[in-house]
Amino acid sequence: MGFGWQELLIILAIVALVFGTKKLRSIGSDVGGAVKGFKDAMAPEEGASAAEKPPESVASSNKASTE
Repeated sequence: MGFGWQELLIILAIVALVFGTKKLRSIGSDVGGAVKGFKDAMAPEEGASAAEKPPESVASSNKASTE
């Protein structure tokens, strides 16, 4: 008891009517960016582990606070 392509097409049309195509496009790009960020965070870094190398945002905030 799964969804066929006809049911999915009807659901997509209803979602497009409710949210609008511009909103769906922005939601899609936000989800895509989140997935890409998650993949980048899960990928092993070259040459250093996560414990040895602090995140850049923390390093830059520490540098700014010491100056």
